[in-house]
Amino acid sequence: MPIDLFAYLVIAAFVIGIVVSVIRILREYERGVVFTLGRFSGVKGPGLIILVPFVQQLVRVDLRTIVLDVPSQDVISHDNVSVKVNAVIYFRVVDPDKAVIQVEDYMMATSQLAQTTLRSVLGKHDLDEMLAERDKLNQDLQEILDSQTDAWGIKVANVEIKHVDIDESMVRAIARQAEAERNRRARIINAEGEHQAAERLVEAARTLAATPEAMQLRYLSTLYDIADEKNSTIVFPVPIDIMRGILTPSTAGNVAGSGSAREQT
Repeated sequence: MPIDLFAYLVIAAFVIGIVVSVIRILREYERGVVFTLGRFSGVKGPGLIILVPFVQQLVRVDLRTIVLDVPSQDVISHDNVSVKVNAVIYFRVVDPDKAVIQVEDYMMATSQLAQTTLRSVLGKHDLDEMLAERDKLNQDLQEILDSQTDAWGIKVANVEIKHVDIDESMVRAIARQAEAERNRRARIINAEGEHQAAERLVEAARTLAATPEAMQLRYLSTLYDIADEKNSTIVFPVPIDIMRGILTPSTAGNVAGSGSAREQT
């Protein structure tokens, strides 16, 4: 190979290297943190960025929402129950310069902070609250993480607790507790029903006592129901005083006369 051709190739490679180091193209969701001789000189992008070779360096930062899975954590609840909890965090970079300058690796820092915050916050609550009040716990976690990552230029948009894994013995204990609670409610409802029925019976007794004719009609209705259900003859001793209210005066006199004749005989 001629020396001149080799020299041209070396020069071309050198020029291409310089062009590649000078020109940067950033997408719409990317920003570039520029350092000039090691000092922060601004945030640029998106689009075409031209740098001074060997003087300026550029660090790319993604501004899209990042979904970070928090590994399962061993948590001891406020009522001394051991559970395993994992969560997912949705966050994004809002200040690229802070995300690069204030923290070495904002992804790792956010992950570690989320794990410690998850253990500390859930440890202050009982197991029932972890299972029944997830929305409130998610809101508390989001507010704490957002306030602590603000110095890193990160905005935590949402935190969701995914799973709360409980030991098998504790699952059986919760099932027994739920069954006992259902039995308690059933007994309360039954007692309330008996109380209401007793009140209605007292009201009915007062109505029947105030109106003797109603008592007699109720008596006859009961006789009719018994006769309709049983195909047999039933004899009830009926006092004359009760029958007088439903018999005509002439009939009542005949019944009384026949009763007197029996006494004379």
